[in-house]
Amino acid sequence: MVRPLRIEFPGAAYHVTSRGNARMRIFEGDSDHIEFLSVLERVIERFNWQLHAYCLMGNHYHLMVETPQPDLSAGMRQLNGIYTQRFNRHHRRVGHVLQGRFKAIVVDRDSYLLELSRYVVLNPVRAHMVKRAEDYKWSSYRATAGLDAAPRYLTCDWILSQFGRHRAAAYKRYRSFVAEGIPVASPWEKLKAQVILGDETFIRTLKRPDRRLLEVRREQRHLGRPSLGGLFTKNTVVDRGRRNRAIVDAAVRHGYSQAAIARHLGIHYSLVSKLVKQEVLHDSRFKT
Repeated sequence: MVRPLRIEFPGAAYHVTSRGNARMRIFEGDSDHIEFLSVLERVIERFNWQLHAYCLMGNHYHLMVETPQPDLSAGMRQLNGIYTQRFNRHHRRVGHVLQGRFKAIVVDRDSYLLELSRYVVLNPVRAHMVKRAEDYKWSSYRATAGLDAAPRYLTCDWILSQFGRHRAAAYKRYRSFVAEGIPVASPWEKLKAQVILGDETFIRTLKRPDRRLLEVRREQRHLGRPSLGGLFTKNTVVDRGRRNRAIVDAAVRHGYSQAAIARHLGIHYSLVSKLVKQEVLHDSRFKT
C-alpha cells in the first residue's frame, strides 16, 4: 500500500491534520475537546514541540507545530493513540476513532507559517459554523488575539512578533490580519509533491528521501527534480537525438510518468514507452 511521505528533521514546521474514521465525529461535546487538549499538552511537553495554532472541528483537527527534534511521527502516535483510548472509554465504544495515518505538510516557516496559522483558525468561519473567528471556542484564535489567557501549550510569541513589539498593538493587527484572510485563496494551491509548502530553494534544503522506498509515491520520491520545461529546452526538443535521451532521463532518472512526458512534448505515448523500454532492456542510451 502506498504510504504518504514523512519528512522529519530538527526544527521542522508542519500543518498536521487527522480525521475521524469513516468521517465520524471525533468530538461529541466539550468534554472531548477538553480531553484532546489535555493529551495534546502532554505530547507538547514530552517532545518539546511548539504549537503555533490549532482548531478542533467536528470530525477532524488542525495543528501548526514545530518539532525541535525529528519526532513528529512518535508524538502523533501518542496523541492519536491516547485520545482514541480515552474517547472510546468515555463513549463506551471500541475500534478506530481516527482514519488511518495522520496527514502532515512540511512548511517553509518563513514564507508560510503565518499564512497557515490564519488558515487554521478560519476553518470554522469557512465551514459556516460561526461568523467570526472569535466566536469559535475550540481554536487558538482567542488566545492569540488576546481575548483569552493563552494556555501553557500554545506558543503565541512568534505569531504576535510579526505584528510589532508592543503586545496591545500586535493583538489588534493580528485580528485584522485574520479577518482579511477570509476571502484569500487557499494556500494548498501552492502545495508541491503533496507534502511540501515552500519554494524551490526551500525544497533544496530538505534531505531527499531514499528513492528505493517504493511504497512512497513516485512524485514524492523525486523532490527537487528539474521541471519538464527545464529538461526539454527549445534546443533539446529540436534535436531528436537529444530529445530522446532527455525522454529517457525524465522517466528513468527523474521519475516522471511516461504519460506526463508525452503530454508535455505533444507526442504519442507509445514513442515514450518504446524509448524507455529500450533503456530498461539494454541498459544503454537510445541512439537515433
